[in-house]
Amino acid sequence: MARPRRYDPGRRERIVDAALTVVGRAGIGGLSHRTVAAEADVPLGSTTYHFASLDELLVAALRKANEGFGRLLREHPALTDPDTPLAAALARLLGEWLGGERARVELEYELYLAALRRPALRPVAAEWTESVVAALAHRTDPVSARALVAVMDGICLQVLLTDGRYDEEYARVILARVLNEGPKSPPAGSSEPPTDSTDT
Repeated sequence: MARPRRYDPGRRERIVDAALTVVGRAGIGGLSHRTVAAEADVPLGSTTYHFASLDELLVAALRKANEGFGRLLREHPALTDPDTPLAAALARLLGEWLGGERARVELEYELYLAALRRPALRPVAAEWTESVVAALAHRTDPVSARALVAVMDGICLQVLLTDGRYDEEYARVILARVLNEGPKSPPAGSSEPPTDSTDT
């Protein structure tokens, strides 16, 4: 007699969460249906039932990973306050995001940059860009919003890839240049992205 199928409406979401955990721990190279099934504590067939390929699973994982920054962008009070200069608001937001759980930020970028090698992920990466542009466009024009996204991406990647220290004032000045807000000169000593120094 066949065993009744267990009702588990949250299984698909749990598989996506498990994929994020596996990638965060072992990188995309460590992702497989088997490793995800073990992490989610579900039968191997469940992962292939919900996601026929690893690319499908990565698409779902990237969409979920993107939710964090998108939510912060939509809900940050400085961005909804028209009296707060946009460059200052974005510089503060980046500081809060990068100052949170570093592993989570690195995971989001690892999935985002995986689109370089996995074409299936490119539409999701493009969706993320367009959603951020749309969120910023109500404070500026669409062209400037797109430029802001590019600059913010660059600042974040510099911090993550060089183990540098995020400098909110440097970010504010650079973003203000894109928006033509305020003076053009960067603060003293901030002509280059800052890096950590060892105290002696």
